Amino acid sequence: MTMQRILLVGGAGYIGSHVNKLLNQKGYQTVIFDNLVYGHREFVKWGDFLDGDLAYPDQIHLCFSKYPVEAVVHLGAFAYVGESIVNPEKYYLNNVKNTLHLLQAMRKHDVKKIVFSSTCATYGDPGKIPMDESNPQCPINPYGRSKLMVEMILEDFHRAYGLEYVNLRYFNAAGADPDGEIGERHKPETHLIPLAIQAALGSREHLTIHGTDYETKDGTCLRDFVHVCDLANAHIRALEHLKNSHPCDSFNLGSDAGVSVLEVIAAVEKVSGSKIKVIKGPRRPGDPPILLSSSQKARRVLGWNPQYSDLETIVGTAFHWHKKDRGNL
Repeated sequence: MTMQRILLVGGAGYIGSHVNKLLNQKGYQTVIFDNLVYGHREFVKWGDFLDGDLAYPDQIHLCFSKYPVEAVVHLGAFAYVGESIVNPEKYYLNNVKNTLHLLQAMRKHDVKKIVFSSTCATYGDPGKIPMDESNPQCPINPYGRSKLMVEMILEDFHRAYGLEYVNLRYFNAAGADPDGEIGERHKPETHLIPLAIQAALGSREHLTIHGTDYETKDGTCLRDFVHVCDLANAHIRALEHLKNSHPCDSFNLGSDAGVSVLEVIAAVEKVSGSKIKVIKGPRRPGDPPILLSSSQKARRVLGWNPQYSDLETIVGTAFHWHKKDRGNL
């Protein structure tokens, strides 16, 4: 028996829309609460939609009053690391204060289960590679700190009020719905794979590589890309984990495979049939040479088994989406 209804806060965004599609395919009912600052109304193809903002507590209380919600998936956050450094107030207000508004509404309406969209940025500089959940959480930017603050708040609410939670710490979300119904659309776009695809499609003149002198196999940064559909599946498993009364927990979500910037470019060139003009730029401050996940805990405890997170599938589904969506660049 599935849960009665799942509330997706931020469910009109990139990851949220993929979670929403899979929840509905699995027989769940969903309601999407999103202010559409970064989300897209046309991505909400399943469930009910409420245009609402956590900054206004009355709006989220109205949502809980209208719908019999059994659990919450919280994906509503600002996620531009660079912006968080120059405008930290924006991140602490939205990512932390507004989450408290959500949790207050959950308490009032006696909703006790939440899956939180966290991030590997809570770890900061990697203490060991690959990074597992035992790595110290020492974030190095306001974005990562805001996410860690919420993780700590959830633990406190669990102890004081009986809230049950799962934190999902994503590595580099990538790819798109294989059916081409939804995908990645960010303005501004900062992610490597869509930037490379835009260069291949001629939507941008070139792609800049930030650092080519790292101590890696080809001198460029290594990153761990995980397909957005595999992330969506992890949310379903996290909800089932809570439904079955398992303990609160935190899980890394990655492919556990390091892929370099040059390997990504080569994969995009292969699938597109186009040569990408590359400009070599300096390193960006704060970019570690290698970010590599260990997701063994999620595999063991949640039974999570990524199906789409090889580079060929990630780039292929992303290219299909961006080629279709290029009019929205």
